[in-house]
Amino acid sequence: MESFNLSRWAITHRTLTLFGILMLAAAGTFAYLNLGRAEDPSFTIKVMVVNAVWPGATSTEMEEQVADPIEKKLQSLPHLDRVESYSRPGVSFIQIYLSDSTQAKDVKELWYQVRKKVGDVKANLPSGVLGPFFDDEYGDVYSALYMLSGKNVAPAELKLQAEIIRQDLLRVQNVEKVDLVGVRPERIYIEFSHARLATLGITPQQIFDSVARQNAVVSGGAVDTNADRVNLRITGAFSGVDAIAAVPVAAGNAVFRLGDVATVRRGYEDPPSFLVRQNGDAAVGIGVSMSAGANILTLGENLKVAMDKAIRELPVGIDVTQVADQPHIVGESVGEFLHTFAEALVIVLVVSFLSLGFRTGIVVALSVPLVLAIVFLVMFSSGMDLHRITLGALIIALGLLVDDAIIAIEMMVVKMEEGLDRASAATFAWHSTAFPMLTGTLVTAAGFLPVGFA
Repeated sequence: MESFNLSRWAITHRTLTLFGILMLAAAGTFAYLNLGRAEDPSFTIKVMVVNAVWPGATSTEMEEQVADPIEKKLQSLPHLDRVESYSRPGVSFIQIYLSDSTQAKDVKELWYQVRKKVGDVKANLPSGVLGPFFDDEYGDVYSALYMLSGKNVAPAELKLQAEIIRQDLLRVQNVEKVDLVGVRPERIYIEFSHARLATLGITPQQIFDSVARQNAVVSGGAVDTNADRVNLRITGAFSGVDAIAAVPVAAGNAVFRLGDVATVRRGYEDPPSFLVRQNGDAAVGIGVSMSAGANILTLGENLKVAMDKAIRELPVGIDVTQVADQPHIVGESVGEFLHTFAEALVIVLVVSFLSLGFRTGIVVALSVPLVLAIVFLVMFSSGMDLHRITLGALIIALGLLVDDAIIAIEMMVVKMEEGLDRASAATFAWHSTAFPMLTGTLVTAAGFLPVGFA
């Protein structure tokens, strides 16, 4: 029985073949226009860090009473590779590693299971333990990063304006999250002289206790009526610096205002744990992350519209500078690919016209965009994006596409010169070159397999 020959089938069913070519070209164009675009492919990092804080605890207490119970609970986690922990006085860090065989689509569900399991242990941890806290967002990349800065602008004002912009950007389509970077936390400082306190007979602990009692949140009980229950709330919680300065501090038979024996002032974390500057001025960064599979070029346009509106509403003296712009970089990468593709197409046309003739050259030239259209359709169907890896692969593949097309066409021309008709020449070209070209292409592709499995 004669084996199937694609060329013979295509010639026999010309109308269906032409219809298939047009449909593939249209579908490939649609896929290209709707492919996600990003600078780099998304990577799933299969590591989570859980940390807990217990002020005053030793490293041994942190290990035995905090880290060990969490580790034992996590040992039943599916796809777990190993759990590592590090404890020092007052804090423990626990790293959870998933096995390399874990599918990327399962990672989020596994991190949810980690949170559930640690939540079950939390009730049995010692009193005073803060957390546990989770960090599994290592793979997030900022598609755009803006800096808010200004000379002699208070950090609190920068934070306020950055928060307003953050809320606006969260409403932009395909924005997954917006983070503020470099915000200086505000603090209330109570400064006193030990010598003055000793003269008045007040200890620092008395000040700490007075502040804690005044700001404690306790139940005031409830009053039951015939129709309803009315909850009672105890007022007096701190509302500002003046309220703290008015806290009474007992010393023997005398009572002093805290503001009379100490200085109460509002300030910022000092020294700052993280500081951002733009051109020497204090700044707050606004980092924007894109949703998976979105088009970063469209995101860049939407962000520009939103930021232009936000900048117009900023107070005088606050400047906005964009320090990271992935949409621009991706636009240049896509433009470079299109430029390379156009160059390859022109070179193929010129060489084919000069060596093979006009009609033969047209066939070779049309094969390149047709195959690319099929590739874009496969990429769109499988959820792949256009980024530096896929663009690089497409540029490399252009050479293979041109070589294979020329080999097949030249084989047809040779057989037609030997006296075969066009149909027989096309049939022979498929029969004699299809498998060798496929083998050569697969051998070339095998050289890039390590990149694909990385």
